[in-house]
Amino acid sequence: MTATRVYDGILLMMSHPAPPAVPGAQMPQRTTMQHLAAPLRQQVVQLLRQDILDATLTPGERLRESDLCERYGVSRTVVREALRQLESESLITMLPNRGPIVTILRVKDIESLYEVRARLEGLAGEMFAKRASAADAAALLTHLHVMEIRYLHGSVDERAASKDEFYNLLLRGADNEVLTSTLRGVHTRIGILRHYAYVDQQRVNISMEEVRRIVDATAVRRDPELARTTCEDHIRRAGELAVIEYQRHNRSAMVS
Repeated sequence: MTATRVYDGILLMMSHPAPPAVPGAQMPQRTTMQHLAAPLRQQVVQLLRQDILDATLTPGERLRESDLCERYGVSRTVVREALRQLESESLITMLPNRGPIVTILRVKDIESLYEVRARLEGLAGEMFAKRASAADAAALLTHLHVMEIRYLHGSVDERAASKDEFYNLLLRGADNEVLTSTLRGVHTRIGILRHYAYVDQQRVNISMEEVRRIVDATAVRRDPELARTTCEDHIRRAGELAVIEYQRHNRSAMVS
């Protein structure tokens, strides 16, 4: 099936059949790209990253250069540059004498990431309550109304986009560039776990209720302590569910 995707203004013409059923199976057929905006390497990075986050490429799956060249229609040099970039994001792991694979997370890895994420998002909520302008608070409240539709009832992509915009607004009001860059790095590393959260309607309902409480604490009450604890509680619960979902989807690759 042919589809069109846009990544940051880049048009990608794609063909995405189902992912291989077993590790080591032939990778899906070639994806062709129209090179309209970003450098070729960046286009491949974006597409390969999304294939990992969408679980088209699964944890533990080998990423052979020849297969990736065929899949994306690019040279080995471009593929190697893309692999290095995604290795720096911890989405790919380079194994000695085997080459790159999609990173396999341990339970301890997930717990550690969410422990850090909870503290960072708690700080973001606290700083928003202290520093955000009236316009920042109004923007977050307005976006909450958008999420009532797009996050609760939208597609997986719409849910992801609306939650990303929620964090963009929260971090803008927190007004700390170091916090912003650090938290976005954590979000990248747990992208596959966040993806699982957008598929399950019950989890979406719970998450939406928690977002309402966060917005109330940060943008309405402007209570720094309540904002921090509300954000931290939201992520602690998300971390517990992330372990369960990752194990369920990747039981054969998972290690404790």
